[in-house]
Parts: sequence; structure tokens; C-alpha cells
Amino acid sequence: MKIAIAGAGIGGLAAALCLHEKGHAVQVFEAVETLQPLGVGINVMPHAAGVLHGLGLGEALDEMAIRTRAIEYRTRFGHLIQSDPRSVEAGFEYPQYSIHRGELQFLLLDTLRARLGHEAVTTGKAATGFTQDDASVRVTFADGAVHDADILIGADGFRSKIRQQLHPDEGPAHYEGTMMWRGANLQAPFADGRTMFIAGDHDVKFVCYPISGRAARDGKALINWVAEVRHDQPRAAEEADWTREGDRDFIAEFQEFRMQDIDIPALLRNTQHITQYPMIDRDPLPWWTQGRVTLLGDAAHPMYPMGANGASQAIVDARTLADALAAQPGPEGLLAYETLRRPVTTNVVLNNRKSGPERVLDIAAARVKGPEDRIEDLITAEELEEVAASYRQIAGFLKKAV
Repeated sequence: MKIAIAGAGIGGLAAALCLHEKGHAVQVFEAVETLQPLGVGINVMPHAAGVLHGLGLGEALDEMAIRTRAIEYRTRFGHLIQSDPRSVEAGFEYPQYSIHRGELQFLLLDTLRARLGHEAVTTGKAATGFTQDDASVRVTFADGAVHDADILIGADGFRSKIRQQLHPDEGPAHYEGTMMWRGANLQAPFADGRTMFIAGDHDVKFVCYPISGRAARDGKALINWVAEVRHDQPRAAEEADWTREGDRDFIAEFQEFRMQDIDIPALLRNTQHITQYPMIDRDPLPWWTQGRVTLLGDAAHPMYPMGANGASQAIVDARTLADALAAQPGPEGLLAYETLRRPVTTNVVLNNRKSGPERVLDIAAARVKGPEDRIEDLITAEELEEVAASYRQIAGFLKKAV
């Protein structure tokens, strides 16, 4: 089949590779004229890493990314609340990777062009909508051009025009009041060089992890961080743009964060480029698919970045879509894909609104009042594991059966 994909982000490119592997003729259209490795750090969960390994990208990931040993949840005083292992040694079939978003996107882009030819991705083509009949779908673009295909995949992100046409009466983005600041700084590593930690609580939270395997070999670490501050009253979501320069007033909120292995205020002060972005998502859709058109990734299920799961869900979408179309070519395959993925991602979106696995931070914040308190006296290990195990089940990355 001839398959058109709107959007050359991580989800769209992963879908193109998975669909090409199944023998389809794939064409990707990207709105921006020149692709650049934008963004900072993201995580690829074990279930999504399995998809990328299956595409032959495991060696490249090990070259450029960090194999995350564990996610640690900490109080603002530096207590270790819980360590949630994410490594192969902990029983997962594939590792979790911490990686620069732009490096992952360009790994997928370069691989796609190497396998299909440079013309497989056309830039400067912003999809604005589509028309379809029983036999084909026509994609329309902002420059007036059109493209005919058998299937259209809307992977055009949070402001998807394909989603907008499918659901013209959808309400505004959902925003509960949290603003995020992001940055990365090259410096000495912390902990074992493979640890990710999340500290604080729902109102003031800090996420931190290394993202560059290449830097680690030079004895340095590119430390990615996200600082989140929740406002007292939710307000309408602003126009979101991750290229927006961030103010530095938020640093005052983290002056009292004390970790044994890294100086958070110093990390923030030393970071030269900081961006800011509201934490927004959209309400889950009742359906994704109409005839020969469906949605994927952020166009289908934008979610709060709890549990580091957004890109991973898009990658799993890609594999599920390719497998479904291999079994049932055409609209029936799109419906089969949606039947498998929409309930799962709906659960993740709604669970992330309740803080996902990070609920352990709020449990600890309600009970731990100072650096002298002992976690083990206030919270049981069973209570913490229940939260972690529940999210692994919801998000779909389970350990191998022993």
C-alpha cells in the first residue's frame, strides 16, 4: 500500500520504518522546511526500546544514549523514597534509554533515508487536511499541493490538523496550572552516571538524568533537567512552544532542594539556555479512525510527561499500526490498530493526570517534614511498590516472567 504520514517527529518516523519493514511504500511529509535536532532529554521505556531494537537500532542507541539503571524518587531533602529499576539486569527484556530528543529523531530520520532514499521525507509540506473516498485518500498541503495515497497517518503532533479535521468541535487543551522549565548542562556526572531521579512533590518538582553516552566516555555527563512549579489556580493554557526562552525566577523555588550527589541550584544557575512550556494535554478522543485516516503519537494522545512515557507510547503505536495493517490491509487494519492502542493510551493519559508513578512523591511529602525523618518509619515498601507496579501495568512495560 501507499501510505502517507503527516509529521516527521519520533512517532511519524518510527511508523515509517515499521511500515517500510512490512513492505509498504511510505512517504513522510514534514511542515518545517529544515529539520533540526531540537529539544532536550526524553526517555525510551523498555517496551518502546524493544521496537527500536527490532528495527536494528540497538547498537546505535547504546552508542548515543544512556542505559538508565533506575528511576529514583526522592524528597526535597534528599531522602530516597523508592528506586524503580529499569535495566535489563532488573528483569526487563530491553533497557530504558535516556537520550536527547533531537538525536533520537535524527537517528530515525537518517535510518529511514538510508533504507528508503532521501526523498522518503519531504520537508516544507504542512498538511492542512484531507479528502477521501472508498479507494484512496488525498492529503492537502498549505502550499496548495496534494498527494494521493491508500492510507493517511496523522502524526502531526499536539496541534494536529488531521485531528482537527476529524474532531472539529474538540475543546481547548487541558491545563491544570503547572509550568515547566527545561535545560541541560555538561558537567561532572552524579550517582552512578546511569540514574534518573525525580524529587519534590506535585507542586514543586525536579526531574534530572544524564542523556549522552558520548559525553560519559569523556568523563562528563550532559545533565538534562526539568523543573516544574504548579500555580495555585489553574488557568488557560498559553500558546505552547518549546523554543520559548524561559525566565529564571523559578530557580528560587529550588534553593532548598538538597541532594547528596548533585547541587540542584548550581545546575540551574550554570545552564545557559532554558526554555519554558506549560504542562498541557488533551482529553482522550472517543475515536481516532475515519475510513482511510487515523492518528498516532501526540496527535492521537498528547499526555502529561509523567512516567517519561510520551515518546514511548508513540513508538509502540508505530509497531502496533504496522502489525495491524500487515494482518488486515486497509481501513480494517486501522480500526484494529485503534482497538488495541486507544484504550491503553487513554488509561495512560488519565493516570498521568493523577501523577502516574510519581504519586509516591506526594505520599512522602505528606509525611516527611524534615531531613531527619526516616522514610522507612513513615512509608511501607509495599505501599510504594503498589504504585510502581500499577503504572508498569497501565503503561505496558512489564518485567519478563521468571
